[in-house]
Amino acid sequence: MVTPRAAVQMIIFGERNRTDIEGVLKDVTTAGFDTIEAGNLFAVHGESRTRTLLAQNGVQVCGAHFGYADYADPDRFMRNLAFCKSLGIKNMICSGVSDPKSVDGYVASARLFNEVGARLRDEGLKFHYHNHNWEFEDLGATTGMAILASETDPDLVAFNIDVFWVTVGGADPVEFIAKHAGRAGYFHFKDGRRNADGQVEFLELGSGMIDLVGAYDAALKAGAEWIVAEQDRTALPHLESVTRSRLYMKETLGL
Repeated sequence: MVTPRAAVQMIIFGERNRTDIEGVLKDVTTAGFDTIEAGNLFAVHGESRTRTLLAQNGVQVCGAHFGYADYADPDRFMRNLAFCKSLGIKNMICSGVSDPKSVDGYVASARLFNEVGARLRDEGLKFHYHNHNWEFEDLGATTGMAILASETDPDLVAFNIDVFWVTVGGADPVEFIAKHAGRAGYFHFKDGRRNADGQVEFLELGSGMIDLVGAYDAALKAGAEWIVAEQDRTALPHLESVTRSRLYMKETLGL
């Protein structure tokens, strides 16, 4: 069984991704990561500067994450695809659908995802859909996640399974990973809890309610290639936050 590789999603650094990319990449490597998931860095920092900073810090990019509109708009899609191909990024991820409150919205999105997945396969890349919790909401005898699973081609559309949002959505991440093992391989490991007000609180890996060990065992059985630490925000200094998550990945998961 091949051990998957670890990476960190850049969302944890917030606005610093735009204003202090040098410091962000230094924090990434100081914490012990050598690979990131990001958006279109060329669009924010320019190609030359991006390449220089990645090379100086010894950082690679394993995946590029965009919203639904970035795939629905042909021009934006082509710019993002060109960015990925230029850096050798093999995974493109989509977060969101055209209308998360209707069956028709999911069906229409599934059609687009099949088209995008076919194009990316032809280009040597892989398309992944990133779940949140709302894809598990009842739409009347079905859910958005069930529609995406049935209406997309597994050979064209993989799932970027976020184990935190699966849990918050009311499903068991171990069972969910096993059910969709054939299209799983690129994971977001996120931790957190609901606070006293019932609101979601994001926490460093190993600090919340998620069965990360069980999810990791299931991910291994599914042939996981990437385990990406993702935390939408933190109350800690960024470096302390990503260091804690990296240590958990090393000491508890063996990554």
